[in-house]
Amino acid sequence: MKAGDRVELRSPAEVLATLDERGSLEGLPFMPEMLGFFGRTFTVQAKVDRACDTISYSGVRRLRNTVILDDLRCDGTAHAGCGAQCRIYWKEAWLRPASASESANGQSTGEAFVRLERLVAANVHAATSRPEELTFRCQATELLRASEPVARTWNRRSLIDEVIGGNVSLWRFVRVITRIVAEKVGRRLGLASSTPFRPKDLTGPRAVAPPPRGLQPGQLVQIRTKREIGETLNDQGKNKGLWFDREMLPPCGQTARVKAKVERFIDEGSGRLVELKSDCYILDDVVCSGLRSDDRWFCPRAIYPWWRECWLRPIEEENVHQLGEARSS
Repeated sequence: MKAGDRVELRSPAEVLATLDERGSLEGLPFMPEMLGFFGRTFTVQAKVDRACDTISYSGVRRLRNTVILDDLRCDGTAHAGCGAQCRIYWKEAWLRPASASESANGQSTGEAFVRLERLVAANVHAATSRPEELTFRCQATELLRASEPVARTWNRRSLIDEVIGGNVSLWRFVRVITRIVAEKVGRRLGLASSTPFRPKDLTGPRAVAPPPRGLQPGQLVQIRTKREIGETLNDQGKNKGLWFDREMLPPCGQTARVKAKVERFIDEGSGRLVELKSDCYILDDVVCSGLRSDDRWFCPRAIYPWWRECWLRPIEEENVHQLGEARSS
């Protein structure tokens, strides 16, 4: 399969036949959150040949015969309400070319669907040596077991396959590679930094952020400028433990809508549920591009960065309309 293909899920019985006793295929779990997608058609967005490793940060990893469909994401309902909203991986064995009409494989009833539902629900939690310790399994926690490392970050075959498979357009590929080479040269000459802020940028007076008042889903906000955000960070580039990443630089100064407040998430390394004590938000259509992160270029995961409320400025809808009218006139 390649980007642009129209596909649908195989029948529950066919999917069930591919899974082992842990509800996985080649180490990748079929999660309960995926059960609601039977009976619909989707477009392949990308093959997962260069997924970034956010567990051990070893670079990029390949999931064989695995694709991403549209922007389907895990809603966390079977994982204690995890709010990370990760993109879902789909094994090609679970899919087939979309038929012209809706087929019977979409029926979410019957014995096969019930057996599939029971199997995947029974494997949401990971087995531990301490029964009182509750840990979770999901596609994010199983990434290392379900993938293989790409031998070298500059693996030519891996990079070229991004274009051949339709993951990346030729123009985007040339533009990104050119920027990467220029940036690496700049770092060697001391003209560029691998972090959003150089140490000297974080030594000035720190801004005192007001107590969070709370933002609502759908609320329009303006992402503050790099300078304003830098004033809220400590000398490690963090605000209350939250790192400001290089991938968060491009949307600075732009407007976006609040998608959700992240209150809990599954830690990918341990599988434990983490309850957040400080404010964190994700924004509609503001995702990691995988183009600025060192040695993780073209990652298709499109992870949502987390934003502190003090990095966002609420704005009124009428102000946006007035600004648009002023610019057009």
